[in-house]
Amino acid sequence: MLVYHKEYNMFLEKLRSAGVVHIKQRNADVSEFPEIQKLQAEYSSYMRLVASFEKLAPENKEVASSCEEAPGVVARAEELSVTLENLKQALQAVEKDAALMNVWGDFDTSLLQKLSAEGYVLNFFQTSVKSFEAEWGEKYNAVVIKQQGSRIYFVTVTDGCVPEIDAELIQLPESRLSELLAEAERLQVEIKLATEQLTSLANNKLPVLRKKIEELKSSIDFSSVVYSGEKVTGDKLLLLQGWVPEDNTAELRVILDDSGAFYELRPVVRGEQFPVKLKNNVFTKMYEVLTKMYGMPGGTDFDPTPIVAPFFSLFFAFCMGDAGYGLILILLGFILKKKLGKDMAGMMNLVITLGIFTTVLGALLGTFFGISLIESDIPQRLKDFIISGNVELFGSTYDKQMILALGIGVVHISIAMTVKAINSTVFYGFKNSLSQWGWWLVVVGGVVIGTLSFLSVIPAHITQWAFIAIAGVGALGIYLFNDLKRNVLVNIGAGLWDTYNMASGLMGDVLSYIRLFALGLAGGMLGQTFNSLALMVVDGKEGIWAVFGWIGFGLIIIFGHTLNIAMSCLSAFVHPLRLTFVEYFKNAGYEGNGIEYKPFKKEI
Repeated sequence: MLVYHKEYNMFLEKLRSAGVVHIKQRNADVSEFPEIQKLQAEYSSYMRLVASFEKLAPENKEVASSCEEAPGVVARAEELSVTLENLKQALQAVEKDAALMNVWGDFDTSLLQKLSAEGYVLNFFQTSVKSFEAEWGEKYNAVVIKQQGSRIYFVTVTDGCVPEIDAELIQLPESRLSELLAEAERLQVEIKLATEQLTSLANNKLPVLRKKIEELKSSIDFSSVVYSGEKVTGDKLLLLQGWVPEDNTAELRVILDDSGAFYELRPVVRGEQFPVKLKNNVFTKMYEVLTKMYGMPGGTDFDPTPIVAPFFSLFFAFCMGDAGYGLILILLGFILKKKLGKDMAGMMNLVITLGIFTTVLGALLGTFFGISLIESDIPQRLKDFIISGNVELFGSTYDKQMILALGIGVVHISIAMTVKAINSTVFYGFKNSLSQWGWWLVVVGGVVIGTLSFLSVIPAHITQWAFIAIAGVGALGIYLFNDLKRNVLVNIGAGLWDTYNMASGLMGDVLSYIRLFALGLAGGMLGQTFNSLALMVVDGKEGIWAVFGWIGFGLIIIFGHTLNIAMSCLSAFVHPLRLTFVEYFKNAGYEGNGIEYKPFKKEI
């Protein structure tokens, strides 16, 4: 877009009203632009104030508001904050003096001056009991007032000099104890009043500040775009570049034609960096936050979210491994969804979805709040669905749930390699993707043939020839045709290096999925332990002891399972994330170096 400098700001307003163009930022560093610096400093100060207000009024409901009175709100908040801080400091000093005077009692401190005028000086000391000497009583008229623990408090009466003794001289405050306590009570009342005023201000004016923050953010975005224009032809014209989704080109063209500016619209060319706008359905959209945590898809990446969504849910449920905990997550999600409002609705929907997965898979794994369902009195037809016990494989016995976890890992990695091969074919062509397809044929094809043979779907002699064919065709792509532009010997060397990396990496990647079984097992065993401890408390108790026993039972069950749920949720989030970001993304060739599509638009 090429715009005349006098019409530039008006043009940007029209562009912002369209709200579909992602502007290419020419200047990443705004230190040379005082206007943006000032706006950012103001934005940061409002953000800090909003954060403090949200602590005072966490359940504030948004109402229609104007940001014009925001500066007055800030001034009032600063005034109340300063007042509150001064009152707290004054209270701290008064309470310190009152604690000091509490040792000596409530007496009129002005009497000390009258005694001094008559030639009797009272000095107040404290020391350890071991250091106190009885001779001080005869020599300095020392009188013990109070002993607290290992400390002893006493006064001396002299004719004016301060006794040179091994004790700490105490300077008493001018006010008496009753006056200090009254002053402390008065300050507490004033602190309460100032806090109530600040809380009331937060309740009433928080929407005003949020509105102001939106306005400042909009101004910062606008100013950043203003300085993104590149001056050409003697500073009379400004060149601006950006991206627009193909679906929005028609409406943008109307605005650009109406503006009178010169522009050029062209498709993105291969290899060019461009912003990415994710398009997912209602289910997978909840998991976009995980994709963004790693990085947006680049120009040669597929959006991994549709694959991440079901597998992350499955991994999470496997790590939790308890149907009862899943029900708690569902309940918690619905409760927080109502309390936290629209901003957190998407996250709470994710919590509810993960809870549903956990409930279903936890039931299949046979655990409900640490209780083994396979050992319970539920009908046998339901027990038939539970995955438990051992299975014989290759002459050895293995836990079914462990084999299931490894099987899920094999499927996950196979899908990753399939995505990598397809992705490479789409963006680089089939001829440049022969190595990926060779590895896909060897690994994924080998897994499929091995599984069919294990299930006796295909006979042994066909399995043998299938493996030979897969290995032969795959080797051509891996060792000879991995790069058609290179020498054959170089290709063989590169293929051998890839073989080493693949052989050492794949086995470790598959074994990583054992963590799903291990974490689920650990959570289930911990839940059973808490149940056993709770039952031990009530076992054999009678009479009044039975009441205390059941109280203890309830406390152990509530505290134990709450702790277990918290730890299981943490593990069930971190480890599936690791399996996704490392095992899956590595084998899928996902780099995540893309830019998120953020259109230039009005936020308010």
